[in-house]
Amino acid sequence: MKIKSKIWIETEEGILISEGRIQLLKLIAEMGSLNKAAKAMNISYQKAWKLVDASNKASEMPLIETQVGGNKGGGTVLTPYGKQLIASFEAINVACWEFLDIELKKHKL
Repeated sequence: MKIKSKIWIETEEGILISEGRIQLLKLIAEMGSLNKAAKAMNISYQKAWKLVDASNKASEMPLIETQVGGNKGGGTVLTPYGKQLIASFEAINVACWEFLDIELKKHKL
C-alpha cells in the first residue's frame, strides 16, 4: 500500500511552485528555451509563459531570465534562485512521501 500526494507551495500572490511548474523549469534549464520546454510538455507557449509568470509574481525573486535574440538567438535560463527552488521543492517532496509512508505503516491500514 502507498499513499499518493501532490504538494505545492503558495504565497499570498498565488502558487509559487508545483510539480508541473517544476517539470517546466527543469525543461527550460535543459533546453534553454521556454518555447521548447512548452512543446516538450505538450502545452502552448502562452500557457507555459502564464505558469512561469505567475510563479515569478508569487516569488520574491525571478525564477527565469530571458535573453533577447541576436546572432545566437534568444533563450531562457533559470536564475540561481530558480535552481535552488527546484532542489528545495524536490527535497520537501521526498520528505513528505517518506513521512506519509511512515504514517501509513503506523496506522496499519
